[in-house]
Amino acid sequence: MSTPFPFTAVVGQDDLRLALLLNAVSPAVGGVLVRGEKGTAKSTAVRALSALMPEVDVVAGCRFSCAPAAPDPACPDGPHEVGAGVQRPARMVELPVGASEDRLVGALDIERALAEGVKAFEPGLLADAHRGILYVDEVNLLHDHLVDLLLDAAAMGASYVEREGVSVRHAARFLLVGTMNPEEGELRPQLLDRFGLTVEVAASREPDQRVEVVRRRLAYDDDPDGFAGRWADEETSVRARIVAARKLLPSVVLGDGPLRQIAATCAAFEVDGMRADIVMARTATTLAAWAGRTEVLAEDVRQAALLALPHRRRRNPFDAPGLDEDKLDETLEEFGGGDGSNGSGGSDDSGDSGDEDPDPDGPDGGGGQPPQEGPDGSNDDGSGESSGEVPAQGEPSESGQAPSPGAGEQAPVRAAEPFRTKVLSVPGLGEGAAGRRSRARTEHGRTTGARRPQGVLTKLHLAATVQAAAPHQRARGRSGPGLVVRRDDLRQATREGREGNLVLFVVDASGSMAARQRMSAVKGAVLSLLLDAYQRRDKVGLVTFRGSTGEVALPPTSSVDAAAVRLESLPTGGRTPLAAGLLRAHDVLRVERLRDPARRALMVVVTDGRATGGPEPVSLAGRAARLFAADGVASVVVDCESGPVRLGLAGQLAGELGGTAVTLDELRADSIAGLVRDVQGNSRRAA
Repeated sequence: MSTPFPFTAVVGQDDLRLALLLNAVSPAVGGVLVRGEKGTAKSTAVRALSALMPEVDVVAGCRFSCAPAAPDPACPDGPHEVGAGVQRPARMVELPVGASEDRLVGALDIERALAEGVKAFEPGLLADAHRGILYVDEVNLLHDHLVDLLLDAAAMGASYVEREGVSVRHAARFLLVGTMNPEEGELRPQLLDRFGLTVEVAASREPDQRVEVVRRRLAYDDDPDGFAGRWADEETSVRARIVAARKLLPSVVLGDGPLRQIAATCAAFEVDGMRADIVMARTATTLAAWAGRTEVLAEDVRQAALLALPHRRRRNPFDAPGLDEDKLDETLEEFGGGDGSNGSGGSDDSGDSGDEDPDPDGPDGGGGQPPQEGPDGSNDDGSGESSGEVPAQGEPSESGQAPSPGAGEQAPVRAAEPFRTKVLSVPGLGEGAAGRRSRARTEHGRTTGARRPQGVLTKLHLAATVQAAAPHQRARGRSGPGLVVRRDDLRQATREGREGNLVLFVVDASGSMAARQRMSAVKGAVLSLLLDAYQRRDKVGLVTFRGSTGEVALPPTSSVDAAAVRLESLPTGGRTPLAAGLLRAHDVLRVERLRDPARRALMVVVTDGRATGGPEPVSLAGRAARLFAADGVASVVVDCESGPVRLGLAGQLAGELGGTAVTLDELRADSIAGLVRDVQGNSRRAA
């Protein structure tokens, strides 16, 4: 096994290291979610933490890591006698993004079932991680069925397995650590809330610090053992401090004053439920123990809020997690009033209570305030809210010059409020990546039948296999309890679930769409569809057309947030090159089909149907649309035409595409125009 990079040798990333160390002191804090761009030592720091974890006492030979002083009475390897055990290092178990359900929770030991005729349970990664660390790199890309299992285990502290005639329950309490790059997509809110703390990390912009990062990394790559040896004393010191903090933790007192600050802070930021209050209390208590104190101070509460609340505060769907530190300081000051006060404003000691008013803008007294290294490097002083506004076309700026965004171009307008949309799905049965949009054959979901395996057997259908082998037992000379099974008897389980699709938005940004109120409604509709795509685990792409060309505003990506940002800054104006937009979309889908053949596409064209750009724009647009019909691409046209007189051009375009058209009003889930609408491809036209 290679020597891990020393935890104490990680340069900078103070918040990340603190959050991990707090969980090492008290796993009850609830784990850490590390968000940040690639190449910021996220995985390095997490893997290095395992070397600092104190050893654990386990029952000898128990596959489920039972504590010898209090063994689990329901342990599948039990019952165990209370007594002495053996010590071993705390495990760090990595859950791969592409892991199977059986590998995570365990399953029937097929080999023993077939060879010996007995039911035996083979434990999974949740059993291995009990009383240790469960690490998920790129946790935001984890398949939904694995997320559901993690949620159950994290909520109950146990894993329940009910499958293939096996009924097993075992303890599964672990420190959950996840890393993710937000550019690749966000995390489901249910799993996000299960992480006790969250940390935003970014590469330093200080040249000296970047030089030190490179210097240490090169030294480690040249001689891992020698480099680790040079940091051995620091590692030992931190390990001893973790042990000391663990011993001190039960003695730490959380007074009424800090507890009131915690409750007031959670209420001020409108977090849902009570988990945030509990996590903040545990974090503040652990911070005090880490500092060697037995009393929680206001600075502990502030740091706990910065770690426990950013991912829990109520926010708009595409807002990044964060915390308004000015509001936090105001809340702590209002409900502080000294460590033992009830927040009534402070007549504590001196006799002249009276009219003296403390300066709210004076020193904040948070002597223990940890260094805050903002991941975005911004110097927002409260005026940044309007920094992204663009003057309207023709409106002079302060310098007296009117902006010139381009010939015929109008400034971007804000999107209207998003709404819940109807479900748009691809017809038929796919085999793409797991998601929540269209029907598909998947490795999980409900079992619908069995078939002979084509290639490697991935999911055995036990009953069908036994049924295939049973008639041949006498001819094969079976004499014992085991079943004589040959390869030809094996059956692959076929399962049906839901897949995620590639939702490609093709948005008309021409002058015919440029009326401010109309474009605001269009952006609101696309934003609503983006939110739906986020919830259904789709990849998304954005193609726009205006002037004389179509352009890829966002290549297909799992980051729906990135699509929302591009949509918000989308300018409008010029002619309507509908054919150019469709042809560009066709190129995007062709390339994506080569990259990921199993992922089916759903094209959403947002337009009023007009075509005015280029020679013979109408006939050229029709020929471009028929390319999608020939390829069998599922499509829907969102008709943005408004006014009392409608030309019906969007409906004609939908007919050429072999898809269907819906108006902006019909797109709403609460519309009375219809129920769930499947997007029909060529199959509808054939019918």
